[in-house]
Amino acid sequence: MTFDKRLLCVSGLPRSGSTLLCQLLAHHPELYCIGHSSPLCHALVGLRSSLSDNDFLKAQLDVDFDLVYQRLENSSLGFMRGWFAETDKDWVVDKNRGWLHHIELLHKLVPNFRMLVCVRELSQVYGSVEAQHQKTILLDFPDKLAQHSRYGRADKLFANQGVIGSPLQSIGALQDIDVQLQQQLYYVVFEHLMKEPVAAMQGIFDWLGLPPADIDPQNLRQTPNESDSYYRFKYLHTRHSQIRPPKPHSIPPRIQQQIQQQFGWFYQTFYPGVGKL
Repeated sequence: MTFDKRLLCVSGLPRSGSTLLCQLLAHHPELYCIGHSSPLCHALVGLRSSLSDNDFLKAQLDVDFDLVYQRLENSSLGFMRGWFAETDKDWVVDKNRGWLHHIELLHKLVPNFRMLVCVRELSQVYGSVEAQHQKTILLDFPDKLAQHSRYGRADKLFANQGVIGSPLQSIGALQDIDVQLQQQLYYVVFEHLMKEPVAAMQGIFDWLGLPPADIDPQNLRQTPNESDSYYRFKYLHTRHSQIRPPKPHSIPPRIQQQIQQQFGWFYQTFYPGVGKL
């Protein structure tokens, strides 16, 4: 069994334009994109975890490993095919930051997948989160960050398991995958998407081998907003009818310096010159 669609995953850092990117992708007539964060990635990982712990499955693997292992692959592919069964379009879009962590599983199931990885200057990612927290300060983060100082909160956000640090670690690890697999990734820089959205999207469509799409940055197609209660309204997914680049966030110098020193590799890769102190 094979996956019968062309899969385009949207992943990357939080507060880096993935919601807008999906809104723009939905303008293309050949892409099926509902735009909301999808549970598909977590469902497949959960299925793998559950079955790996199942004693009956392990007993069957002892008897006929090849057959049962093929069943595992067919079951996962069948789930994926059923997930997108409502559309007859060839290209389907699935949005979830988790794809970054499970790129090898994704490649096993859908070898010809493509992935858009959203990145943004890191201090502005932090600044966006902190600014929203100040607007919703009577609500705590899901991971209880409100009790910390701004410096302490930044430290938690950028930790290996933090909301920013976790996908950042996965982006750093992408340099270790096969070169051929790296060619299936396309990095979408937030600042370019905001400043030149038509050119940025045309670059993506060209990479996908798709014809141009009619996109008016001042008259975007409106789709329903994504639910924000899960993250206690700390990471909004608001859609707008126009693209308006956000005002730069003012970052305490000590936090700015710490971010640039800790993640020099990121600045060298995506923002050469910006991270030099």
